[in-house]
Amino acid sequence: MSDNNMEQAIKDIKAKFNKDYFPYNLGIEIVELAAGFSRVKFTVTKEMQNLHGMAHGGAIFTLADTALGLAANTRGKAVGLQVSINYIRPAKPQTVLIATAEEEQLTRSTGIYNVTVATDAGKKVALFRGVVFRSN
Repeated sequence: MSDNNMEQAIKDIKAKFNKDYFPYNLGIEIVELAAGFSRVKFTVTKEMQNLHGMAHGGAIFTLADTALGLAANTRGKAVGLQVSINYIRPAKPQTVLIATAEEEQLTRSTGIYNVTVATDAGKKVALFRGVVFRSN
């Protein structure tokens, strides 16, 4: 894909993201978006707490999944096939979490992405891996 086409694809993805209300309602913001790469963030709120008073696994999963979807869709239409997550440490309310998705492998029909979720201080909170189906 040419640089101009990639720039347009990224603009299109950002426009679509602005209409994706689930991540919007969680406060997820795009920090960086490039070919096969994304970085998103949010602040853990009290509404995202689990019964132990730390970030709910579903909220962390959604942040990572959003990063995966953005990175994968820079390469054309992509939907998740399989994902997994490992939680490493808890995150407390008011913690800023950043999910960084990086493309590991790309074929005509699939893509594999690794996502690291960390605090803004760089402490890893979760590791996420996803496989997507690409339909162009």
